[in-house]
This record gives sequence, structure tokens and C-alpha cells, in this order.
Amino acid sequence: MSRATLVRAAEQVLPPAVLLVALVAAWHAVVVLGEVPAFVLPGPAAIGDQVMTYRGPISAAALVTGRNAALGLLVGSVLGILLAVAAVRLLDVLAEPVVAALAVVPIVALAPVLYAMYGAGSEQARVVVAALAVLVPVYVTTLRGLRQVRPVHRDLVRALAASRVQVARTVTLPTAVPFVFTGLRMGSSLAVISAIVAEYFGGPRSGIGSFVTTAAAGSNYAQAWAYVLGGVVVGLAFHAVTATAEHLATHRAGP
Repeated sequence: MSRATLVRAAEQVLPPAVLLVALVAAWHAVVVLGEVPAFVLPGPAAIGDQVMTYRGPISAAALVTGRNAALGLLVGSVLGILLAVAAVRLLDVLAEPVVAALAVVPIVALAPVLYAMYGAGSEQARVVVAALAVLVPVYVTTLRGLRQVRPVHRDLVRALAASRVQVARTVTLPTAVPFVFTGLRMGSSLAVISAIVAEYFGGPRSGIGSFVTTAAAGSNYAQAWAYVLGGVVVGLAFHAVTATAEHLATHRAGP
């Protein structure tokens, strides 16, 4: 790795790292000097101590929540993309009101109903909640991307005797890919949030959300925030993976 590459990496990493340290220091100062009660806002030192004490359970809960969110992201993304492709070609009038209805439904409120359907010990309800939350943004952005292709460009490629597959590969997909990944980045955050919130409403005591509610109910506020931090790490991991996939896909799809 060259020196210039290291300098660029440092320029990207150092500013947010310095900002994070400054925010944590300010947080600690406010809690200590202001004598803020723990039930209002525990200090970063107390939360850090709980993270180290419960790092095993936090990691296990984060893996469960991450798995549910990943499955929901996969299912919701595939359904959203397929529905967008169908809407462009055939079902635009039919699909639009369905997606509009899904967009206004409080998805996480479906969790108790889904627990009754799948059983209180099943993780499937959380996967369904995450998938429904992901479907709408992926559908909307994918549909927008598919509609960005100008007819003149498609007609030009067809005039050169290109097949439908070649038209899709050379014109449609390169145009739509950035829009698809915009939806995926939005959906990745929604999948994690929805999976965690769905855990508040019952089901097996296995994910981040269920441990947050248990700790808060027992007045263990620093421990609850430690589990929240675990959820933040899961969300950041999802964002990093989708951002990396977007970078690779857009460079490959580009000219």
C-alpha cells in the first residue's frame, strides 16, 4: 500500500474518529458534572463496563438479530425488485396501490399478529416484519431506476440487432443499479430497526430488542444501553456491507 493511499485513508478515518471521541467526552462530562440520573442517561463509562461484562450475551443476541434482519433484507429486496420489474412491464396500475398501502401500514405493529400465526417461539415473525419494511423502499427506488432508461437509448441498441438480454445488460441494468442500491442501503437500516423493534413485542428471548426491554424493565439502564450499542454495531455492519456491494456493483456495471 502506497503512502498516498495511507494518507487518503487517514483523511477519511481520522475526522469521524476525532468527532466520536469528542462526543463521548462531552457525554461523559454532561453526565458527571450535571449529575444526570442513570434512568435518564447512563454515562459512557457505565455502559462500557456493561459491554465488557455482557459481551458474550450481547454478541449472541446481535447474531440472532443480524440473522433475522439479513433474511428479511434478502426476501424483501428480491420481492421488491421482482415487483418493480413486473410493474414496469405489466402491473403498474395494480402494484402501485398495494405498495402505497404497505407504506402506510405500521409494519412492526403486525408483530403480535405474526407471533400468533407462527408461534411465540418462532423467529419467522421477525423476518417477515423486516422483509415488509425493506420491500417498499427497494420497490420504489428500483422502479425509479428502471424508468430512467430513455427510449431512444433502448431503440438505438435494438437497431443494432441486440437481443432483449443484451439490451437489459448494456442499457437497463447499468442505469438501474445505482437506484437499486440506494433502496438496499435504506432497506438495510430498516431491516435492522424493524427486527429489533419486532423483538419488543414478544417472541423468543434471543435478540437485541428482547434483552433491551428486559434490562430496562429491571432498571438496569446501563445494561440496556449496552445492548442498544450492540444493535448499533449490527446496523453499521449492514451499512458497510451494502455500501461495499454498491461500490463493487456500480464499478462493474459502469462503462
